Amino acid sequence: MRHRRKGRVLGRSPAHRKAMLKNLSAALFLTERDASLDDNAPKVPGRIITTLQKAKEVRPLVEKCITLAKKANLAREEAQQYATDAERGTDAYKQWRKSDQWQKWANARAPFVNAQRRAVQLIGDREAVGILFDTVAPRFADRPGGYTRIMRLATPRLGDGGTRAILEFVGNENDKVKRTASKPAFESTPEDGDSTEAATEPKEETATT
Repeated sequence: MRHRRKGRVLGRSPAHRKAMLKNLSAALFLTERDASLDDNAPKVPGRIITTLQKAKEVRPLVEKCITLAKKANLAREEAQQYATDAERGTDAYKQWRKSDQWQKWANARAPFVNAQRRAVQLIGDREAVGILFDTVAPRFADRPGGYTRIMRLATPRLGDGGTRAILEFVGNENDKVKRTASKPAFESTPEDGDSTEAATEPKEETATT
């Protein structure tokens, strides 16, 4: 019996299923990278295509990582008030390193470092974690939740006919913008107005003798 057993098995062992969800979430974050010089650049940033069942299973993991990064970025911003602009290795940096400001900076930054390590455990890709904290999480700073959406595709997957779906981030780049068509203006020129007025005037009948 499947009492209290949530989620889909997806025909895989627990270790295989966990690794697959990690790879899918990392692939979604890596589409936001700077791929101008890559041969396999993503067609649309922030979007991957997979099966519908896999998309539904990986979506909670992606949104959990974004919420984790959002909370951690607040700690990083708070730690900036204790940071220094001196370059590493200089006398000013060494003096700051021995001061109480460094201890306050380290204590304020500790939740951010802990969140980074936790995200590496969840995703398994350091580059994807960097993109998550630097690019994706600041974009949704004012959004309370619902960072992704799933759209089912009409064409099935070749081979087994599996239902495909798009998993993508919500935002201005991927959202459809509703545009209202402007009403055409029929403005007549003075010349056209004279001609129309002349055409509408009744013609005088001439008497025949």
